[in-house]
Amino acid sequence: MGFYQFKKTQEINASLEEVWKFISDPANLKKITPDYMGFDIISKDVPSEMYAGMIISYKVSPLFGIKTTWVTEITHLKENSYFVDEQRVGPYKIWHHQHMIQPMEKGTLMTDIVSYQPPLGLLGSVANTLIIKGKLNEIFDYRTKALDEIF
Repeated sequence: MGFYQFKKTQEINASLEEVWKFISDPANLKKITPDYMGFDIISKDVPSEMYAGMIISYKVSPLFGIKTTWVTEITHLKENSYFVDEQRVGPYKIWHHQHMIQPMEKGTLMTDIVSYQPPLGLLGSVANTLIIKGKLNEIFDYRTKALDEIF
């Protein structure tokens, strides 16, 4: 039963405030998620800015086009600095995603740290080696390109 961590950093050519405004609006997640994942927010009346305790429900197809419900809670948030989303319902046994931003001389440094545990014990560990780790790289590479285009 493996537990894994994925880390990605990106330098964004925009101010800290601009980046925060974008990443703290749940509707923008669809703009930086590959289309093939069929990502849609299904929660009603989602505000345009996150807050600690916020619950957001999605439909997403992370693997093989199979639609699944994913429910996350924003557990921690410090404006213009970071927020953490944790899976409450979804495909992982554990999912804890830290989104952190900090100013740089020419823009903003964004760091994502995903700590996760696939389901199904040993089978989940094998799936991580064969599929999940590669999918995370693919998704975050897409996000990097999308954010470069947006900013």
